[in-house]
Amino acid sequence: MRSLIFIIFTTLINMPTSAQWYETQGHAIINSTNKHAKTKAIENALKKALLVAGASVSSVQQVVNGLLTQDEISIRASGEVNSFELIDETYSGNTVTVTIRADIFPNERQCFSADYRKSLLITKSHIKVREQANIGGIYQLDKVLVKKLAKKINTDGLYLDTKLILKSSSEFSRYNHSLQVERLKNITMSLADISDSQFVLFSEIDDISFAGEENNSWQFWQEDIYDRYFNFSIYVYNGSNGELVFNKTYQSSAPWDFAKRSQVDVNSNAFWQSEYGNIINQTLNNAITDIDDTMMCQPTRGKIVKVSGNEVMINLGKRHGVKEGDEFSLLHTKNFTTDLGKTYAGFNVSPFKVKIIQVSEESATAITAKGEVLDNIQLQDLAVRY
Repeated sequence: MRSLIFIIFTTLINMPTSAQWYETQGHAIINSTNKHAKTKAIENALKKALLVAGASVSSVQQVVNGLLTQDEISIRASGEVNSFELIDETYSGNTVTVTIRADIFPNERQCFSADYRKSLLITKSHIKVREQANIGGIYQLDKVLVKKLAKKINTDGLYLDTKLILKSSSEFSRYNHSLQVERLKNITMSLADISDSQFVLFSEIDDISFAGEENNSWQFWQEDIYDRYFNFSIYVYNGSNGELVFNKTYQSSAPWDFAKRSQVDVNSNAFWQSEYGNIINQTLNNAITDIDDTMMCQPTRGKIVKVSGNEVMINLGKRHGVKEGDEFSLLHTKNFTTDLGKTYAGFNVSPFKVKIIQVSEESATAITAKGEVLDNIQLQDLAVRY
């Protein structure tokens, strides 16, 4: 039998930052030839990997149906599978079992996880140039802004459930400005772990200076009203691997119509009903739409917080949309390191599914369908619904 030739569409080094490796097993009955059964087993394994990664039904069918051409494994360029490789194949009786590792970039529009809310930790914002807050004394804008953002996401957003951490600023801004990517990953994963969150949002208030006026000096001002800038950047990271999934900067301005030496309370209605407050509100509304649009098709992954025999508890509950009877696949976290020393997140997909039997507000309990013992699943592994 001729060797199978694996066609790689993109190399590991150049793969998209949000692509991830999934290691899965596939099975097939040998009805005719070993080769035909092996093909079916590979298709079965690839389909599992695509589904748990959040790919669409149409894409699954497209990739699976175009999987094998004579003796070559080829993947149609659907934009989801970057590459995959066959790791192992075993034959037992009339069954063939294969193990593959697939590098998958989830579909951005069609997905299976839009009915669940993902947990998002929102951290204290950072005013880049703190002296710009002198006029009006709006130093608390960094805290008030993210409080309002969190409230708006919970009330107006569709796919996120937020948590807040405001007591201290993280090192995000320093690492972000110095492009320390690995440190950014570390603080993201640490915060996600501490807060039990799937995603972490950082933000920076880039500019709150005045148009046409340098150094925020009032000495030449009379009663003129000047425009004040509001430039705001948002970054959302995946808490399980520290990779950036969303980033956008919003730029706007509006007249600052408060008295030139007045101290302005950024918690007050007077501030939020002013033209400047309104433009901030509009910016936050635009940001929520963009974040929701991006996060809709991010797979909802719950962390396993308890394992006992054939039973697991996950940190998703009613507030995230989980219901009794929902089925989840289990993922064992397995990082993949390239020859260049770069580490990427990867997962082994468990052959067992679990079904939810009990749901509380913050968590849910699930069991395997046939009572199989989950001896290969550990705390901190993940549960994903597709």
